[in-house]
Amino acid sequence: MSKQMEQAVVVRHLCLASTIKMLTLRAPAIAQCAEPGQFIHIRVADSYHPLLRRPFSIADADPQAGTIGIIYRIVGAGTELLAKVKEGDQINCLGPLGRAFELSCHRPLLVGGGMGLAPLLFLARRLCPRPVQVISGGRNAEEMVWPALFQPLCENIAITTDDGSIGLRGVTTDLLPQILTDGRFDRIYACGPRPMLIRVAEITKKFKVSCQISLEKHMACGIGACLACTCSGTDGLRRKVCSDGPVFWAEEVLL
Repeated sequence: MSKQMEQAVVVRHLCLASTIKMLTLRAPAIAQCAEPGQFIHIRVADSYHPLLRRPFSIADADPQAGTIGIIYRIVGAGTELLAKVKEGDQINCLGPLGRAFELSCHRPLLVGGGMGLAPLLFLARRLCPRPVQVISGGRNAEEMVWPALFQPLCENIAITTDDGSIGLRGVTTDLLPQILTDGRFDRIYACGPRPMLIRVAEITKKFKVSCQISLEKHMACGIGACLACTCSGTDGLRRKVCSDGPVFWAEEVLL
């Protein structure tokens, strides 16, 4: 799978919530070969501080327009620097990187928590016109920016928030058993916090539905060289999340 080093140009930089932003980049080479589940590695500053690139899930890719999109939360020095870029600025990007989702399903259900919904947005677009349902989980109403983004792509969106300010009070996996009972799904795709993924894997195993998960890990090199992002496989071997993943079948890895 081809990866490119590209000087991407900022097309749009929108504020979706107080700490959540959407960045659209003109990066034709990356846009041409990006697949749902993959990520890009961004150099967030021209200097060597911070030294390491930052990984961001690809939330959208339009090969015809030559653009890619990411959605990120401002959480530290790297994302604080990224939040300052403006239209017309250039950003050095490496990608697309990692293993993509496998799309051979008929009735998918997407389960995402927090920023884990970003790669699922790209996935929902590629799964169309298949009927797609989403369980969207977040902290509160202010951060629940996702329904408006998923609405054009999905037939149904269920919402949970930690404080109950919108949707069901609770987490995505509180709804998952009921939705699996009521619907005839043949694939679950999930991305979000580790406790959510553990529970998703348990529930989908019980319901005998195939499940792919996208793991969130700190990545240094992004290409499988530094071994900073390894996890344990169920076969006893180590897996590199950046290159063997970030997408895995739920039964492949020990969560």
